Parts: sequence; C-alpha cells; structure tokens
Amino acid sequence: MNNHGTPLEDLAGSRAAGCLKVFIQRDYSEGTSVKFQTKFPPELEGKIEKTVFENTINDINGMFVEAEKMSCGRYCEGCLGCLTAYLVFFCMETHYEQMMKKVTKYVAEQNERAWTPRGLLITNPIERGLRVIEISILTEPATTRSQ
Repeated sequence: MNNHGTPLEDLAGSRAAGCLKVFIQRDYSEGTSVKFQTKFPPELEGKIEKTVFENTINDINGMFVEAEKMSCGRYCEGCLGCLTAYLVFFCMETHYEQMMKKVTKYVAEQNERAWTPRGLLITNPIERGLRVIEISILTEPATTRSQ
C-alpha cells in the first residue's frame, strides 16, 4: 500500500513515469526563503491558462511565506522545544509541519480540480526537496535531448 499521496496521485504517478516534465525553479531574488518563479513556461502554452498557473504558484508561495513567518507563537514554540530537549515535538506538530500538510492538501486539490483534467500533474514541491515544482505533461511522452 502506498501512503505517499492520494489515489489520484498514485494513478497519475504510474502514468507520469514516461512523460514530458516542466520544472519551475526556486526564485532566490529576495533571499533564500522558499519561493518559486511565477514566469509562465512556454511548454504549458495551450495546455492551461496563464492565470490558473500563476494563481497556483502564488498560492503555494503564500503558504511558504506563512510557514516561515516569525511571530510570538513561533518564538514560544521554539523556546518550548529548547526547554524540553525537543521532546515536545513528539506530542505536537510545529507550525511549519502544519503548513507543509496544508501545501500537500492544496496541491492534491489543485491537481483534481484544474491540472489533471487538462492532462497535467503537479508534483508536491516537498517531494522534490523544495528545490522545484515539477509539472508532468501526461499527454506527451518524454523526449530525449541530445547534447
């Protein structure tokens, strides 16, 4: 049994193995916080509306801003962790972990509503080490590039 994703992702994962992939890179223009580029890739032209693409990326970026935002609660969470030798985190989730679950749920919802019906699949950026957002074009086979 696969516990990594939703049944939709499991089904699409088997289809995505040999398909064309587009990678949305991290945007380091404002520092090292997690933020992805919103430039519309030409490979998606005619496959999805630019506004849907931008809204999805902006929403994901917004969730990472919220996850990394410092507040009194986050400060207290860190202090509590230090005071308990981080054992408290066996009993509770950090704000960051809660936001990562929110990102996972959002990506799955977007795939179901907007992306998979158009023959596309977004891979959760958490699964790619927060380095890229991978978009698989399920209707096009992978091509080999000569160097």
